[in-house]
Amino acid sequence: MLVGFKTELKLNNKQRTQLAKHAGVARHAWNWGLGLTKQILLHNRDNPDDKIKFPTGIDLHKCLVALVKPICPWYYEVSKCAPQYALSQLAIAWKRVFKKTIKPPRFKRKGKHDSFTLDGSIKLDHFRIRVPVIGWLRTYERLPVYFQPKSVTISRTADRWFISFKLEYEQVYRPKLHPVVGVDLGLKALAVLSTGIVVEGAKAYHKYEKKLSRLQWLNRHKQIGSVNSKRASNKIARLHRQIANIRKDTLHKLTTYLAQNHSRIGIENLNVSGMMANHKLAKAIQDMGWYEFKRQLEYKCQLYGSTLVLVDRWYPSTKTCSQCHTEKDSMPLSERVFRCDNCGFECDRDLNASLNLEQAAS
Repeated sequence: MLVGFKTELKLNNKQRTQLAKHAGVARHAWNWGLGLTKQILLHNRDNPDDKIKFPTGIDLHKCLVALVKPICPWYYEVSKCAPQYALSQLAIAWKRVFKKTIKPPRFKRKGKHDSFTLDGSIKLDHFRIRVPVIGWLRTYERLPVYFQPKSVTISRTADRWFISFKLEYEQVYRPKLHPVVGVDLGLKALAVLSTGIVVEGAKAYHKYEKKLSRLQWLNRHKQIGSVNSKRASNKIARLHRQIANIRKDTLHKLTTYLAQNHSRIGIENLNVSGMMANHKLAKAIQDMGWYEFKRQLEYKCQLYGSTLVLVDRWYPSTKTCSQCHTEKDSMPLSERVFRCDNCGFECDRDLNASLNLEQAAS
């Protein structure tokens, strides 16, 4: 199976300038293609009898070569792959929009989510990688030299550059400590396992919220584009990166433990995007990272030979007794202890829910 590999690059000023040029060209191509496709959609909507065929990624690149490159000579300073992949990704985004799976793409801004993709003569060495046009780039950690990727994606987060590509991994089978486990996700604790283990959430955003608010307040009245404004924006971006890294570290440790030590894992198939509509809980849900937890658990179960069981979101795991299976009429959030009126069973409400998820996954 294919697994993503991402690591930080160790760059000098000349290489940073080259990467910034590639990201700028890819961003310009994306914005140009997005503007053109939006004009075509407006024309087709206003003129139903004279519709224009919606362009593919190849069509957009042909138009770019014919119309944009002659008047933008700085396109020739970077690899042709950067704008080509940007337009290909734009075409894929529009296909997903037409299938009503995502919202329409938006114009990209300089310095925000900068990235580009390259392919061609890529070679891995122990602590460096060679990419087209740019040449050799050093890394902080050792690279898997046994595999040569076909394409790489270079992205910037705050003031650091990262390179990522896909590797072919074989499934790792190892003896499991527990056959089945139920995992109940929550806001008070990130996860409560049916084995009795309680995993506290990092709550990184809650921890650094005041510091982030202070940095944003200090940046409010700085002149846009000034040196002080750029420095303040970099501080804010670095803090956002730190918050995201703390959250990812907690989720990676938990999902790896679950996939390596349990044969079957039962979790609720929560509608996270729908739950985020509740403005009172949205910040806490996002801080816990429920969607990222499910995404990581899905591919790690495939990697370590475990089975992920998605229990229906309407399954009353909280209101049902895990011993006699009697369902209560209601179970408000204020009741932190589950008490069964039928058999007298008592335990923590989250532990009771995880026990029910374990039985549903068996």
